Amino acid sequence: MDEYISFEQIPFGSDNFAENPEPRCPCVLLLDTSISMGGNPIMQLNQGVRTFKQELQQDPLATKRVEVAVVTFGPVKVQSDFHTVPNFIPQELDTTGDTPMGEAIELAVEMVARRKKEYKEAGIAYYKPWIILITDGSPTDSYAAASMKVREGEASKSFAFFAIGVEGASMDTLKEISTRAPIKLKGLMFREFFMWLSASMKMVSSKNPGNAVNLLPPSGWSEL
Repeated sequence: MDEYISFEQIPFGSDNFAENPEPRCPCVLLLDTSISMGGNPIMQLNQGVRTFKQELQQDPLATKRVEVAVVTFGPVKVQSDFHTVPNFIPQELDTTGDTPMGEAIELAVEMVARRKKEYKEAGIAYYKPWIILITDGSPTDSYAAASMKVREGEASKSFAFFAIGVEGASMDTLKEISTRAPIKLKGLMFREFFMWLSASMKMVSSKNPGNAVNLLPPSGWSEL
C-alpha cells in the first residue's frame, strides 16, 4: 500500500476535499494481468482503460465526482489509489504471474471501506461504490472469503460488485463470487465495455447520492 500520492503533488487539486467538496462516486477496477492475458488482450485492456478516462473527462460533473482506483493481479498490486478523473493516470499494464483473484477482491473491499471512512470524516457525501472485476481465468488462490465479503457487501448495500469474464474465464466460478450475474465479454471489446462503464458512471454521478439509478443495458459488448 505504498502507492499513495500526497495532495501537494497533485497539480489539479480536485482530489482535495476542501477544494472539491462535491459528492464522490468511487470505482475500483480489479484487472487480471496474469500471463494468459498476454499479447492482444492486455493491449486491448490498456486501450480500454485509457478510453474510460477520456470518456469521463468529457463530463464536467463526472470529473469532479467519479474517483477511480486500479488494482491488478497477480501479484496483487495497487496500481493507482482513488483519484478524481483529471488525476487518474492510467498505467501501462504488463502481464505477470498467476491469478490471485480472492486476495485482489478482498483488497478492493478493504479499499472501498477505507475510502468511505475518509469521506465520512471529511463530511463528503458519496454514492454507492462500484467494484469491477475483469478476468480471463480462474482464481489460483482461495476465494471463499472474498465471495462471502462480496455477498455481505451487496446485502448491506455497501458496494455494487460486477464480474466481467473474458474468453477463457470460468463463468461458473464468477457466479459463485458475484451475487449479480457475471457478464461474458464479446471477443476483446474492452473499449466498448469501458464506454458503457463511463456512460453509467456519468449517469450515476449526475444524480443525488442515494437516488436509485437504472443502469444502461450492456448492449454491444456482451455475450447473452
